Amino acid sequence: MKHNEERLTREREEAWIGDAVLALFVREWILREQCALDGEKFIRFTSNDFLRGIGNPTQVEARIGCVYRDEGMAEAYKYIEDNLLPVFLGQERARAQRIRNGELKG
Repeated sequence: MKHNEERLTREREEAWIGDAVLALFVREWILREQCALDGEKFIRFTSNDFLRGIGNPTQVEARIGCVYRDEGMAEAYKYIEDNLLPVFLGQERARAQRIRNGELKG
């Protein structure tokens, strides 16, 4: 039981760091791509709803935190670019289509 609690604590700590790394990545990415602030897009990209599409949100963020801890920021960013960004971009394309079809307000 103690071992499981320690594992969960470690996972939460790694997720806390991973959440911060993800937030910084997304803010920098939005500014680079749009040259503007976009809080709504930031929320869509970092929300648990989005992360659930990839896996358990805590585990997704913990993985980012582990990569950051073990390999540094550049590798953590690469992990996000390779594993989260393509999913997000696909969801954004689908969202734009729903807006064009009148199924969703922009």
